[in-house]
Amino acid sequence: MLKTLMAALAGLGLSSLVWAAPLIEGEHYEVLDNPLETQVEDGRIEVTEVFWYGCPHCYNLEEPLNAWVAEQPQDVAFQRMPATMGGAWNTHAFAFYAAQELGILDALHDDFFHAIHEQGRRLTEVDDIAAFFSDYGVSEEQAREALSSFAVKAKVNQAHARMRQMQLMGVPALVVDGRYLITPSSAGSLDNMPQVAGALVEKVREEQTD
Repeated sequence: MLKTLMAALAGLGLSSLVWAAPLIEGEHYEVLDNPLETQVEDGRIEVTEVFWYGCPHCYNLEEPLNAWVAEQPQDVAFQRMPATMGGAWNTHAFAFYAAQELGILDALHDDFFHAIHEQGRRLTEVDDIAAFFSDYGVSEEQAREALSSFAVKAKVNQAHARMRQMQLMGVPALVVDGRYLITPSSAGSLDNMPQVAGALVEKVREEQTD
């Protein structure tokens, strides 16, 4: 009896992460005119979050999105892509890929968001970003080198090319399988975005088995 009750409660908890309504193209999501080439080669279904560290809506999406990602099976490959729209957007894109290059992104990502939105730190100057990185096991010199490296610049340029291909004018956004675009407007709310993504992942699974 106790196991049955616990299972029922668990089901209630997970239900908030499931999209129950029929998906409607043009209402809940858009199909990209120019699909992106996915970056996974093992048959998994790619889900990409496009974000900017300075965006409050992106910050508010992190909690429901992280909860959704934690529930995904192994056939879903989740990744993040920083938006590049000039100014601080590009600076933060460099910070994202520099942290990735240094192997500290997983530890730093949530804290970088938190520092901007909860502590009021802009983190748009190289010295400030390098100092922030130094709390994660790298020196400020290593951080500066990564921020100006060719590898990081190439990744930022690639992200910018993908942004242009998507014709994306705002964030946050989720892209499923390089084809299906979800925005807060199309999903109806930030909380709904991961749920719509889950329904589109299931759509792609069905397409793969047809």
